[in-house]
Amino acid sequence: MRLHNFTYLLKEGARNVVSNKLMSLASIGVLMACLLLIGSATLFSLNVNSIVRYVEQQNEVVAFLEEDLTREDVQVLELTLGQMDNILETTYISKDAALEQQKADIGPEFEGLLDGLEDDNPLLDRFILRVGDPSRIENTVAALRATDGILKVNAATEVSYILAGLKRAVAVAGMTIVAILVVVSVVIITNTIKLTVFSRRKEINIMKYVGATDLFIRMPFLVEGMLIGLLAATLAFLMLGYGYTYLLEWIGKNYAVQLPIVIDNAIDFWEFAPQLLAGFAGLGVFIGVVGSGVFVRKYLKV
Repeated sequence: MRLHNFTYLLKEGARNVVSNKLMSLASIGVLMACLLLIGSATLFSLNVNSIVRYVEQQNEVVAFLEEDLTREDVQVLELTLGQMDNILETTYISKDAALEQQKADIGPEFEGLLDGLEDDNPLLDRFILRVGDPSRIENTVAALRATDGILKVNAATEVSYILAGLKRAVAVAGMTIVAILVVVSVVIITNTIKLTVFSRRKEINIMKYVGATDLFIRMPFLVEGMLIGLLAATLAFLMLGYGYTYLLEWIGKNYAVQLPIVIDNAIDFWEFAPQLLAGFAGLGVFIGVVGSGVFVRKYLKV
């Protein structure tokens, strides 16, 4: 395609947007709203995953050791546990250290209740194990219980299953919402382009009589859809970015004590801004171009 033809097509596409102000504004507004909802769902999903990852990192399994183990036995067991699948970190806590921790936990007012236990400490030596994938915690616990030297294992398996289920639910819900909104956006853009093509059907007919190809006629409408998509994507990105930042600042000022985990693990929008902007632009152009091209061929048969 020659440069002047390409320039002409760009101008025609831009002219279509301007000459159909009301429908173009309606399309930009609806597409922008859809992109805002898609972006909000994406940010919500990312934040939930960030919080879940933090909780997973705190997800610990406690393996209590048999009482007759020697120091060498404990060292060998620590190496064995460190090599087990799905165990990221091992921390050994002796029963004396566990007793001191118990005193610190109950506070100075009641620590006297534990006086005298140093000589006959009823607690057990233990390993605090940080696991990787919470959905596999049941297999990890079974492997630990089958390991020589371990007396019993405590693990919050229900919490692990809840976290794994939450991640799956958020992923499925996010993809479903995005798919629905994309379809709605395509339908709306398509109807706008259909009206534009219908209003210019005589002009299209004349162009076909003088030898213009279908591709040459369709290109301005594709450019129109692309411009609508880019405008909507840019506006939606800016609104989402500043709105999300303001919301986090507001939550930080008013709910810092009640929601510390949410505030500390909330993602930074501007850290992900390049990826989000590229995604918005790509999705906006895709919706605009697809919406422009779906029914144009039908209306070219004049």
